[in-house]
Amino acid sequence: MQRVSRLTRELSLLATEPPPGITCWQNGQLDDLRAQILGGVDTPYEKGIFNLEIIVPERYPFEPPKIRFLTPIYHPNIDSAGRICLDLLKLPPKGAWRPSLNISTLLTSIQLLMAEPNPDDPLMADISSEYKYNKQLFLLNAREWTEKYAGQ
Repeated sequence: MQRVSRLTRELSLLATEPPPGITCWQNGQLDDLRAQILGGVDTPYEKGIFNLEIIVPERYPFEPPKIRFLTPIYHPNIDSAGRICLDLLKLPPKGAWRPSLNISTLLTSIQLLMAEPNPDDPLMADISSEYKYNKQLFLLNAREWTEKYAGQ
């Protein structure tokens, strides 16, 4: 019950006061959500629209939602299946999820991760080393993927 009222409140807030560049909505059931994140200005993802799937577990908010990219993205912390390496998406001790966090905070954190990758905790080692040692090539590849997969 607590989960339903909390999710309803969060979705209502996301609809009326969404974070800049982020939209989120129900995809049928209350625990199956979709989100869109606009690529940030001055990032290789600029002008891209990235779709995400959010599955809210039974134990939410005591367990973090499962979030993955549906749109392919060239990023050291996001793999080809769309899984995201972000501590907020994992329970302690390895993760930093807390029940006080919400879906809006998670989406904003993912948007920030897109703008500022963490090459020291990669899911994609090859993209990570490219980001670290050949930034120009990384930016070129990320822009190409954005145009190919996330362009309007």
